[in-house]
Amino acid sequence: MFNTGILTISDKGWQGQRRDKSGQIIRESLSSLSSSTVKYEIIPDELDVIAAKLIEWADEGGVDIILTTGGTGLAQRDVTPEATLSIVDRVVPGLTEAMRVETSKVTPSAILSRAVAGVRGKCLIINLPGSPKAVRECLEVILPVIPHAIEIIKGEVTEHKAMDSEA
Repeated sequence: MFNTGILTISDKGWQGQRRDKSGQIIRESLSSLSSSTVKYEIIPDELDVIAAKLIEWADEGGVDIILTTGGTGLAQRDVTPEATLSIVDRVVPGLTEAMRVETSKVTPSAILSRAVAGVRGKCLIINLPGSPKAVRECLEVILPVIPHAIEIIKGEVTEHKAMDSEA
């Protein structure tokens, strides 16, 4: 069992002008895992606000993984990757590389995503796109490894499990 924080980064969502469909898809997708959503918030596309919220949630210790949605594209206001990189201790590039590779097979523009993933303390942080369709597609790629990643980060396992077969 692990605890999740869902952080939606959207100026329009924060202002109440758009319903947060992507955050709901994250919640629904995690229902297949032993996960409990313990934090949820919508905040504006502001680097300092994003970084502060990630620090707060990661450092208080009650959240094992933070999944952000939004702010990973090429628009001027898309600053989620910069905010995330400014607060993580270590990056985990394989997660976002896999998301871009696999989802670009369906939607070629997926390679434009600047999403990053990293670890702060004992919390895994993963940026997801803002589009509900893209969130679903990206989560399909990474969900199988999330529980194991969290176990390693929390120090609950020191041996790597074989994900598909013994080598």
